[in-house]
Amino acid sequence: QVHMVESGGGLVQAGGSLRLSCAAPRNIFSINTMGWYRQAPGKQRELVAVTTVGGSTRYGDSVNGRFTISRDHAANTVHLQMNDLKPEDTGVYYCNGRVSVWDGSSWYVKDDYWGQGTQVTVSS
Repeated sequence: QVHMVESGGGLVQAGGSLRLSCAAPRNIFSINTMGWYRQAPGKQRELVAVTTVGGSTRYGDSVNGRFTISRDHAANTVHLQMNDLKPEDTGVYYCNGRVSVWDGSSWYVKDDYWGQGTQVTVSS
């Protein structure tokens, strides 16, 4: 099974910073969108931030202005700089790589790759 490889995460006090990194498998070069999702205990997985091969970005409302996503196309990696962390940012953060294909009239998802998840804990 293909996995994105995550690093970073850990325990930090409120107001602190963390940086997450994620690498796509070396044999996968057609990933259009890379990004991060998170899941808090008892809650559904939610969008944190994604970036496309064209350079556009999208952030979840709760992290906009505090988190920054960046992508290294040559290395097929994506990074998430998280500043001014809050206790509500606590959760398991999952890296995602998505391959989308244009069928002539619309885009559809061909493959979705996920990481194992990395724990981020923010203490108050």
